[in-house]
Amino acid sequence: KKDIKIIGLAFLTPGCFLLAGKRSINVTALRSLGNMGQRSVLGCTFEPDIRMGSITIRWAKAGVAGLVHEFKGGKDHLQEQDASFQGRTAVFADQVIGGNASLELRDVQLSDAGTYQCSVTTARGSGAAVLQYRTGAFSTPKVRVENGSSGDMLQCEAPRWFPRPAVRWTAYSDTGEHLPHIANTSYELNAENITLKVVSFLHNVTANATYTCVIENNIAKATGNIKVTDFSITRETRLQLVNLNAESVSSSLPACHWMLLFLLYLLSV
Repeated sequence: KKDIKIIGLAFLTPGCFLLAGKRSINVTALRSLGNMGQRSVLGCTFEPDIRMGSITIRWAKAGVAGLVHEFKGGKDHLQEQDASFQGRTAVFADQVIGGNASLELRDVQLSDAGTYQCSVTTARGSGAAVLQYRTGAFSTPKVRVENGSSGDMLQCEAPRWFPRPAVRWTAYSDTGEHLPHIANTSYELNAENITLKVVSFLHNVTANATYTCVIENNIAKATGNIKVTDFSITRETRLQLVNLNAESVSSSLPACHWMLLFLLYLLSV
């Protein structure tokens, strides 16, 4: 660990000297979540600068030797990109001049989770911010009525979840009365041997009632509502990411100061 500290400081010090005399700019990173196999965005914004040629954006990840992505002078510079991110990253080039330094990450993998640093340098100055990125798998459920020998039941099915979620049902009559219900849930490992298919059955379904299936882990919460009457069936589904709205990190410290803090974080892990 001592050798790591010496190497890291030797690497960072020249950058700090180069930034001496420049003022700091405000950089804000937003907490982000990634869905396995899907496209995701790691949010980061900075004080705009109309001189595109002066803007440099660097994304780094704790524990990764190479860069995640580098964009400068209006172009991608990927010579130092780590192999684990090759072909999967991009910035929104047409939005950079307006202060958007966000990173698009394609084909999200569980291993992408971790601590990321977004650092920006413009003609006005430099700044950086750190964000936590979490990954998992989540999907919207489908709820439908099944006819069985012992009566009608509801099936709530979602194709991909990780970590393993909890499933719960609620049942209310049209008059607002809580209805007793019995449910059983099963989990089936998908072909990639990571994510789970979730199937839950609710028994003893009656008309003129609203039933809700909730699937939830520490990444996301999915809800499927179904209203059953004598004449019709109405469905509604929604997917909500957990604890994503509030958290952001904003900093006006020079980028070299954040790099030192980032290094200290790595050494403490």
